[in-house]
Amino acid sequence: MRWLSTVISLGLAADAVVGSSWFTKAAYNKWHETELERWLSDHDIPYPTPADRKDLENLIQKNWESYAVTPYKYWDSEKLSDYLQSKGVETKESAKSNKDALVSQVANSWYETEDKAQTAWTSVQDWILDSWTDSALKAFADKHGIPVPQPRTRDTVLQKVRANYETIAKKAGETASYPGDWLYDTWSESDLKEWLDTHGFPAPQVTDRNKLISMVRRNSRLAYLRMQDQKASAAASANAAYATVTDKLIDAWGESQLKEFCDKNGINVPQGSKINELRALVRKNRAQILGDTVSGSAASAFGAATSKAGNQYAKATDDASLAAQDAFNNVVGTWSESRLKAYLDARAVPVPQGSKTDELRALVRRNAHKAANPYTAWSWDDLSVDNLKKYLADSGNSAAKKVGDSSAATRDDLVEAAQSAYSSASSAGGGSYASATSYLASATEAAKKSTFDTWSESELKAYLDSYGIPVHQGSTINELKAEARKQSTYFKYGTTNPATTAFAKLGENVKGAYQWVASQLGAGSEAAKQKAGDIKEEL
Repeated sequence: MRWLSTVISLGLAADAVVGSSWFTKAAYNKWHETELERWLSDHDIPYPTPADRKDLENLIQKNWESYAVTPYKYWDSEKLSDYLQSKGVETKESAKSNKDALVSQVANSWYETEDKAQTAWTSVQDWILDSWTDSALKAFADKHGIPVPQPRTRDTVLQKVRANYETIAKKAGETASYPGDWLYDTWSESDLKEWLDTHGFPAPQVTDRNKLISMVRRNSRLAYLRMQDQKASAAASANAAYATVTDKLIDAWGESQLKEFCDKNGINVPQGSKINELRALVRKNRAQILGDTVSGSAASAFGAATSKAGNQYAKATDDASLAAQDAFNNVVGTWSESRLKAYLDARAVPVPQGSKTDELRALVRRNAHKAANPYTAWSWDDLSVDNLKKYLADSGNSAAKKVGDSSAATRDDLVEAAQSAYSSASSAGGGSYASATSYLASATEAAKKSTFDTWSESELKAYLDSYGIPVHQGSTINELKAEARKQSTYFKYGTTNPATTAFAKLGENVKGAYQWVASQLGAGSEAAKQKAGDIKEEL
């Protein structure tokens, strides 16, 4: 006993030393100088050049907690409230205006402890790959010659890539603790933007590949934490719901329903079995029927499970962003030819001469995730009249200024003049172009939450008409604004939906599990479908 007591005491003492040493031996203390500079650049923290290692470490130390440990402290009230809502934490209306109170609530329900956050950055390969798609993992394995035995399930590929992570970095002469662009060599710009879309990080309309990689790398830890949290929550809810639902359903089913269930799910029923024996047989085999548990199937929506349930779910849904892609396809299906061409032009996608509308639509869908150029002529078409007039007045273009000063000018006239002035500035370059892009950036940022709020009914109708969207008689102005925002969002961001919370995309990832649960309950009774719907509500 004395020996055991000594061991426990030593263990506790060691834990205390480890816990207290994070601020003196943080993960970044072992990083290469290029990694220190990369982390600062990713988080838009200026640093002197040249700078010695100590200066870089001191800069990171000042900002480390804010970005790597407790990032929520710098969120706005809306984002804090969204997070709490996603965690099922109720917030009173009075508390929503008190940011400190919201921060305190978020801290109490955050994904991980501060010690765990610190530990995570000492072994990046343990989590940074988890948010990758199956195809991205397989492409990485193929590029670097990592042998993966058949069948190449996600778990197997992930394990092999993770095991070879440091070896590949060393072969390439790269660092691995805070990895550089080498980690994303097999990703296209569309892949990078799709990752940001799927994980709820609104991607700016940038074409700079390095900037997109920086955004993915900077947000990878938070994406991983969200995935783990969503998976655990879905698994726990589905598991608890299924246990209750199954018992109720089994008790409610008659002999014919129980036999049909057994028949459809391959359960051997001894001849002459009584109804209570049938119920016992179903209960005994239900874990096998669903692979392991329904929680496994819910978790598989995030691509991690390889159980029977996971494989069945994988067949039922193409990928995590299926719902978003379907919605985008439906919207694009109503667009006018001019709007389809504008979408492609904004992304510098060549349009073959003589393309028909259906061909344009197909081309748009193929480029749903392609990053758009932030500064093109189309960037002006959803700015307010006031913003347009201000630009025209300050553009230095006399023709444009004349249009802006005209009281008879319609909004379409102002947009056309702004586009013309911008095109001239773009061709000329220099100060006028810099001024135009600067104005666009500030106007877009200022108006992103209030776009269309000041528009008149006729302006909204004209804008929707440019998309080929018919306006139904009796539509209210708020309905017109909502439709305009929807069309504008899809036009600018493709499958991104920056107006929603950062957790919406992950919610889509488990939507198919409910139908899968219902189908696996076998006998096709309406009660089973209703209960599966109850599971959906809980998740």
